[in-house]
Amino acid sequence: MTNKDPGPVGATLDSYLEENGIRDEVYSAAIKDVIAWQFEQARLANGMSKVRLASAMKTSRTQVERVLDPQNVAVSLDTLVRAAAALGKRLKVELEDAL
Repeated sequence: MTNKDPGPVGATLDSYLEENGIRDEVYSAAIKDVIAWQFEQARLANGMSKVRLASAMKTSRTQVERVLDPQNVAVSLDTLVRAAAALGKRLKVELEDAL
């Protein structure tokens, strides 16, 4: 019995996600996870509390929690832009060709 090389791991994962109809959902969750992590790292690097970040954004601490929650994919671009600005950053969004 021989083991066949399944090919590139990424192609296999994409195929699996596509076959199960969850590719877009998984990608969205992964993107939000990274964004939430980046915001939290910037917040900590600035020594900024969540309350202070909320004040700088002119919003509530609850809204800050949404930005920092990797599970919450329904955060508006406007909120992300304001959070980035409050942290001395700018939000960069770009499109790329679909796989």
